Parts: sequence; structure tokens; C-alpha cells
Amino acid sequence: MVELKTAAAVDAMRATGRVVADALAAVRAAAAPGMRLRELDEVARAVLRDAGADSPFLGYRPSFAPTPFPAVLCVSVNDAIVHGVPDASRLRDGDLVSIDCGAVVDGWAGDAALSFTVGTARPEDQRLMDTTRQALAAGIAAAVPGARMGDVSHAIGSVGRAAGYGIPEDFGGHGIGRRMHEDPPVPNDGRPGRGYPLRPGLVIAIEPMFLAGGSNKYAEDDDGWTLRTVDGSRAAHFEHTVAVTEDGPRVLTLP
Repeated sequence: MVELKTAAAVDAMRATGRVVADALAAVRAAAAPGMRLRELDEVARAVLRDAGADSPFLGYRPSFAPTPFPAVLCVSVNDAIVHGVPDASRLRDGDLVSIDCGAVVDGWAGDAALSFTVGTARPEDQRLMDTTRQALAAGIAAAVPGARMGDVSHAIGSVGRAAGYGIPEDFGGHGIGRRMHEDPPVPNDGRPGRGYPLRPGLVIAIEPMFLAGGSNKYAEDDDGWTLRTVDGSRAAHFEHTVAVTEDGPRVLTLP
């Protein structure tokens, strides 16, 4: 069932979104060669704790997962697409890192992600990140009353396909509110004019993830969480929580 949020609920989710943005900014600032991935998770935990926020990631266990997720961040490096488990491995110069973070404040969830390079970016990595960010912007711009979910999906997918990137078919965005994952799903590719109608009060997490090698295929690590490209190519992931309003899309996870 899809729940349309009131204006007051959207304002409350905006407060949560600022916490998510703060956590991502702190992690981005702390990321440097030699830092362990689990140390990045500790940075985010401190931001959530200081804000009085809970993590919707920590302990999360959907039906596909063999164990509850053990962290407040997903940290996916290089060929890892999404859901990377932060461990004792260290960042290296040139790593492409995708960070996904969520928060819950006063019962309302927020969810966002970004990708960046540690140190100097390779030109092909910068293009991948720039294109994925552009796809997110296109998806957000399409999230207006009177449109359909297929318009959002088509806007995202068109950017990725034009660049020659792969798009994992089974993973995309989602509704969000009292729970991190709600209806409706938000695919990263689709046909315009199709799907769920967008109405004011709908809040969705829009999250393109593109694979540099051009294949849509992915493999799952033994941890049951981390998804990787099958060809070893790199991946990028950007996400915002967005409310559909009469005045256009309102991004709730900006700083």
C-alpha cells in the first residue's frame, strides 16, 4: 500500500534528511588512503548518535539476507555496486567509493547515497560518477504531479544507456516514510507514461546505480549482501529522498 504524506510529515522527513546529509558529508571528509571501511562506519554512527537518530540499516534483515546487516553504512568499493559491508579493509588512493546511509528521527526515515574517489579520480571513474549524478537529477526532475513512475525510471535509464553503462535490473529505488522501504518501487529503467501515478505527498528514494562495463549482470559475495559487477568493472551509486509536491520535487536529503 502506498501512503501519501502530509505536509507536516514531509517537513519531519526533511529534518531526518539533514541528518543523513550530515553523516554522508562527515564520511566523505574522513575518507582517506589507509582508513578502514569500518572506521567510516564509526564516523557515521557518531553523527547519528549526536543527532539522536537511529539507523534503519543496522540489524536490517530482508528475506534475501542470511544475516542482519551489521553496520549503519553500506560501503561499496570499486567493483562493488551496493550493499557493501564495511570491514577491516583499507582505502587506497584511486578507489571509487559508494556510501549509502539512512537515519530515522522521530519515526521518519531518510535515505541517500553518494560516490567519490579517494585521492585522484581516473577520468573514466569521473565520467561514471558524473553520469550517475546526472541520472539522479533527471529522475528527480521527472518526479512531478501528473507524471508516472515510468517517467522517472525512463529519465534515469536514458542517461545510463546513452553512456553505455549497465543497470542492474533487480535493484532500484523505493517508497520511504515510517519505514525505509515502502511501496512503490522505483526502477532505474522503464517506459514513460507507465506505472504508478505520482501525486503530491508521495515520497520516494531515487537511486541510480550504473556499471561501467555495460553489463546488467551482478554477483553476490559470500557475505550475502555485497553485490559486484561480474566483469570487474567499477560502479557508482547516487541517491536522494524526494517528495512529490504541488510545487515540484522537493529533495529532503540535501544538507
